[in-house]
Amino acid sequence: MAKLTSAKSGSKKQKNTTLPQVNQGRHEAQCSICKHAQRAEIDREFVRWGNTTNIAESYGLSRDSIYRHAHATALFPKRQRNVRAALEKMIEKSGDVEVNAAALVSAISAYARINSAGLWIERRETTDVNQLFERMTNAETETYARDGTLPGWFTQTVGATATDDTGGEDAS
Repeated sequence: MAKLTSAKSGSKKQKNTTLPQVNQGRHEAQCSICKHAQRAEIDREFVRWGNTTNIAESYGLSRDSIYRHAHATALFPKRQRNVRAALEKMIEKSGDVEVNAAALVSAISAYARINSAGLWIERRETTDVNQLFERMTNAETETYARDGTLPGWFTQTVGATATDDTGGEDAS
């Protein structure tokens, strides 16, 4: 049995209620979505963060039946792992609604950090500079020692270096 804890605002007491286990046979026999010819599409739209009011209207259902079905068939955990779909919708609609830049950048940044399993991943790249220096030929090492010039492949691998910075001045 799942446990739900809620607290009234301003109250120090917490109320514990227990959600009953769903009898799957009874649910399937009485559920308008389980009997619906387009059940797979309804489930898919819910998991992809479709608007429940629109889903209900499109398929002739009530929002309550959608939520009851989602709880009974464990669609909520699937939906929660699919946060990327919600972010995709937000990013796609950014051209149609008034969104400030910070919100859009935050949504894109969050989208980039969530993997296909719905897990938040902090991406990092590390480069062992010692290994790069070991790859340098004798001539490249001598050139670097003489005038501080790194080979082209080195800077392409590592990215910009301090000597590549022009201090904000236009190099042309």
